[in-house]
Amino acid sequence: MVESSQNDNIEILTYSEIEEVGGYIGNFDVKIRKKARLVDLEKCTGCGTCYQKCPVKVPSEFDMDMGMRKAIYVPFPQAVPNVPVIDKEHCRTFTKGKCGICQKLCQAGAVDYEQEDEIIEDKFGAIVVSTGYDLFDAGVYGEYGGGRFKDVITGLQLERLISPSGPTGGHITRPSDGKEPKNVVFIQCVGSRDIEKGLPYCSNVCCMYTAKHAVLLKEHLPEVQTNIFYMDIRSAGKNYEQFVQRTIEQYGALYIRGRVSKIYQRGDKLIVKGADTLAGCQVEVEADLVVLATAITARHDAKEIATTLGIPYDQFGFFTELHPKLAPIETVTSGVFLAGACQAPKDIPDTVASASGAASKVAALFSSDMMSMEPLVSTIDTSVCSMCKACMEVCPYSAIQEEEITLRDGTKKKQLVVLESVCHGCGACVSTCRSSCIMLRGMTDEQIFDELMAVAQ
Repeated sequence: MVESSQNDNIEILTYSEIEEVGGYIGNFDVKIRKKARLVDLEKCTGCGTCYQKCPVKVPSEFDMDMGMRKAIYVPFPQAVPNVPVIDKEHCRTFTKGKCGICQKLCQAGAVDYEQEDEIIEDKFGAIVVSTGYDLFDAGVYGEYGGGRFKDVITGLQLERLISPSGPTGGHITRPSDGKEPKNVVFIQCVGSRDIEKGLPYCSNVCCMYTAKHAVLLKEHLPEVQTNIFYMDIRSAGKNYEQFVQRTIEQYGALYIRGRVSKIYQRGDKLIVKGADTLAGCQVEVEADLVVLATAITARHDAKEIATTLGIPYDQFGFFTELHPKLAPIETVTSGVFLAGACQAPKDIPDTVASASGAASKVAALFSSDMMSMEPLVSTIDTSVCSMCKACMEVCPYSAIQEEEITLRDGTKKKQLVVLESVCHGCGACVSTCRSSCIMLRGMTDEQIFDELMAVAQ
């Protein structure tokens, strides 16, 4: 990110959202709302005095609510740009009309309570969608505590506990009492491969990051014992299976094949009750800390983003590629490409590969002044068209648009045109047109009749 921010050809718009997207490949019109962070990007020096002196503390989203942040804060360490943002919902200046400490102490005069959202409209040649994913809410599993037990956490929460920049400075402790855990239980497939309560698909990354967590726990706490309840170990990547074996043999992780039926508290311990399907018996494991490997889900606003961009999504909310094998990065909207887990659950290597593919597609698109197109595209005979616009309604690619032309006598007339760079030649408009004024180039009635006559001779 730092390298990108220093590149003259890259403009980073943080704390911004896309509101509208129009146009077509090579000529997208995009409206962006740059939210008011109430701190001037040009004036701020990143000294940190404002958030050090801010008296308001609220749970930190980046630390998964296990740590605290201020009402004026930098979202996460090494954020680019290193400029804080003010949380209006908790800042006393906006909630109570008093305080203003950050503005008083800012020597650069960067804090601006009157700053408003900025609307940016610009043109772009291509769009790469890389909006990421959300995590499954494990609270629906009442048998796992449903959020009642402080020492039942998710894998991402454990990641923050392990991190040196996390709420405990990298020292792994139980959220309930701050003690070091001696026995840790991991439960995989929480929300994944569960048709009744969760999602039917595999989240792809849980097996490997659970093994990584078991290794890191052993390195931080040599006396800890890790037990991992799993359905199947899916370690299909390069050297993944060897890593899992090393987790078992060198780091002493105990894998138990079976589902967990219940977690309950006994004193200051958690009792994990489940099944060992290989041994054919019920098991109860005493744990100081339980870590849930929650499923990867599509972003909560994925459908709104898809509607804005004009791209399809599947039944789970993940964006759909043009073809799963032949065009895994492109979408039905020409010029819009996919990268990362917005398309499906992906690990880091797969995400890097798809992002590199999307970047290559954009580079190839921009490398030439002319663009090759499919020869089979629709054409409209404007002299016959009745302007019923039925074709516009059925076109899945938004390739038909209305334009206004000026005739020789000076009068203006509206007509429909086909954007050839967007049209995929599916023929939906041809079959819908009531006045038969749309033809598919290369597939006109005369050409089809000539082909039939040639076959019949």
